[in-house]
Amino acid sequence: MGGRVPGGRPRQHPDLTAPLARSVVLTLLALDGVISAVVGAFFLPLRIGVVPFPISAVVVGALNAVLVWAALQWTDSGRLAALPLWTWLATLVVLTLGGPGGDIVFGGRDVMAYSVLIFTAVGVAPAAWLLWRRGLRS
Repeated sequence: MGGRVPGGRPRQHPDLTAPLARSVVLTLLALDGVISAVVGAFFLPLRIGVVPFPISAVVVGALNAVLVWAALQWTDSGRLAALPLWTWLATLVVLTLGGPGGDIVFGGRDVMAYSVLIFTAVGVAPAAWLLWRRGLRS
């Protein structure tokens, strides 16, 4: 890295990046995956007038892609880069289970009966595409 300017000194030394820093950043990105799943699931039933409009699924899909992209900047491993997506999916599984007293996060009538499927498909697709595209280049 660095040394791209003729006559200039390299400014960046990637070998000096501590493994601890990578671990901390990847852990924080995984925690962001959990937070985005919870917040996205709770905003999923938003409505525009009387029509359910799952805009949070689209926002979460874009956010998952950004989290995976950021993880790709910190690691060469596709498995570690997918860590935010895996924690997002694990949190989604936990949210589909019934809570105390039979409370549920996903459910409803009409389109909202399929909310967990819409949320999963739209939330995973951009990040999975990013990982798949990176795997093709490797």
